[in-house]
Amino acid sequence: MKNHLQNETSPYLLQHVDNPVDWHPWNKDTLDRASQEKKPILLSIGYSACHWCHVMAHESFENKDTALIMNQHFINVKVDREERPDLDQIYQLAQQMLTGRTGGWPLTLFLEPTKQVPFFGGTYFPPESRYGLPGFKDLLQQISQYFHTNSSEIYAQNSRLLAAFRNIDKRIQIDKVSSLDFSPLKKSQEELSQSFDFQYGGMKGAPKFPNPPIIERYLNETIGSYLTKEEQQQSTTKLQITLDYMALGGIYDQIGGGFYRYSVDGKWQIPHFEKMLYDNGQLLFLYSKAYSLLKTKLYRRVLLETGNWVIREMQSPEGGYYSSLDADSEGHEGKYYVWSEKEIQPILDDSEYQLANQYFGLDQPSNFEDYWHLHCTISEEILAQKLELPLDSTQKQIITIKEKLRVARSNRIYPTRDEKILTSWNGLMIKGMVTAGQVLDQPNFIDSAEKALRFIHNNLWINDRLLATYKDKKSRYPAYLDDYAFLIDALITLLQIRWKDELFTFLIQLTDTVLTHFENKDQGGFYFTAHDQEVPISRLIPLTDNATPSGNGVMTYNLIRLGHLFDNMAYLEAAERCLKTSWFSVQQTPHAHCSLLKALELYLYPPEIIILRGPESALIPWHRPAFEHHMQRRIVLAIPLYTNKYLPKQLEKYQPINLNGVTAYICHGQTCLAPITEFESFKSQLKGSNQNYL
Repeated sequence: MKNHLQNETSPYLLQHVDNPVDWHPWNKDTLDRASQEKKPILLSIGYSACHWCHVMAHESFENKDTALIMNQHFINVKVDREERPDLDQIYQLAQQMLTGRTGGWPLTLFLEPTKQVPFFGGTYFPPESRYGLPGFKDLLQQISQYFHTNSSEIYAQNSRLLAAFRNIDKRIQIDKVSSLDFSPLKKSQEELSQSFDFQYGGMKGAPKFPNPPIIERYLNETIGSYLTKEEQQQSTTKLQITLDYMALGGIYDQIGGGFYRYSVDGKWQIPHFEKMLYDNGQLLFLYSKAYSLLKTKLYRRVLLETGNWVIREMQSPEGGYYSSLDADSEGHEGKYYVWSEKEIQPILDDSEYQLANQYFGLDQPSNFEDYWHLHCTISEEILAQKLELPLDSTQKQIITIKEKLRVARSNRIYPTRDEKILTSWNGLMIKGMVTAGQVLDQPNFIDSAEKALRFIHNNLWINDRLLATYKDKKSRYPAYLDDYAFLIDALITLLQIRWKDELFTFLIQLTDTVLTHFENKDQGGFYFTAHDQEVPISRLIPLTDNATPSGNGVMTYNLIRLGHLFDNMAYLEAAERCLKTSWFSVQQTPHAHCSLLKALELYLYPPEIIILRGPESALIPWHRPAFEHHMQRRIVLAIPLYTNKYLPKQLEKYQPINLNGVTAYICHGQTCLAPITEFESFKSQLKGSNQNYL
């Protein structure tokens, strides 16, 4: 018999529908049942591309003897962390408080049944004792016995845990922060330099994660007004080393495009093979901005290959982007991606094999369980010299080799794809695809992003509220702060490239919804859940970045841009309140708050606003030069004439002087230059302002 997960849409939950464990989804009926039966809840949180989740499922949840113990003593609840990031956030933090250890997935917690407060937990547990961990079956028996014989100790511990959560919410009083300054920006630069790996990039040690918010900090420091020229150059070096070694390493799929989750070694060579939408969306944006700044051909190749992979393998026919690709194929991690010599030789001709042999290191010892996981061991330039071939010929051959290997690889059994569509992760990918399409002049990338955005607008914006996830024609779960913040950021990015009236209206609706339903009006900052959403244990205002940027950081950055654009003091004041309420936390560990630092930088150095008005066709040549550089603090809108009825009052003042030509308005903070109607004058003004607003 199937368990209670059979009506769920999450691919991760459906992976467990045939387990002998009597799994339940997290809902009111399940929680009521636990309370009525006075059974502890065994909460298991994971996601479909999680390798160790699969391992624990195979070892324990598919085992009838283990399932018998679980079903007898516990109410067993499965949660997909990607569908319910609110539950994952709160219980990961609780696990850290209980054990003093960092969390991860699978997350395994035992909850008291009336208030769902955890009293014991961990991550992966083996079936028998090993790795210094207790065997799961023995642990289940011990937990059940402890629960029924030590209720007073459990309730006392739970009271202490709840008190600890209340203390988290006691943030510094806003009125005690007299002013905001650039000191955390400077301190962050020092901290990130000390922890930087100047040989291979990224943070020192292994495993190596991309950490996109930190890489973006390197990017923004290259033009940081608060840094010396030497410090700016050092940040450029950090940016280049990191992006170069990632692009040439095994963390990047050299054959099909796209980045894997992380590298298990310190050289970016051998990855954990899952591919996540959120990593690739952020990295597309970063490589695009780095390409604008540095014009590195390697970055252009990465952008083209990754953007094409997204459209080919990660975009649904309906338009939204899928969530992830599993690390495993046919029960083995990485099997879809690794090669043997015998597999490669028949695919390539002799000259191609000779080139691939040296380029991908096939002439060196195998690097992954007697197979080769391909990474670039030599640059294209040095390889061309070594083989005495023209560089362009070598590069064309490499493209041919990759395509032949990609086509051959496509005949293998494909990794499981999690085809649920998450609003927040789609926001990150839309932003990445728009930015890549703009810098590469690839309209199909922007088309793909717009298609995804319209899918969300049509399917996940219901009754003036956003929903978080879509699968099998069903939209579910009230959206979280990250869903709104990342999507607003994506809309601002797209509207700067392609003005669309209905999407501009959508942008304003989303922004006002956040201020109405998520803001802490008293202390500032934004809760992860809306005022009318379910709140397990505690309602958090998350400030630090994780694999994705902090929703508070992104939302504050959004409000500063829109506040200056619309001259909207309510937006600017909400942004300032968030910066002030987070000030103590940011000062303590600035490098953990890179998204809030980005917002702080824009608060201290307000953006340059460029508004172009005129006939749609006439706007194109004026629009392009405004994006020729990496401009962190510039906002550009090219608004056609026909849109006047859709504009807010704050933008109505930007009217074209000549209905047949273009008028440009350039504003710095609250000061605007005289309208510009001559193209050469506009380019000259841009050239001067680029020095200050890169």
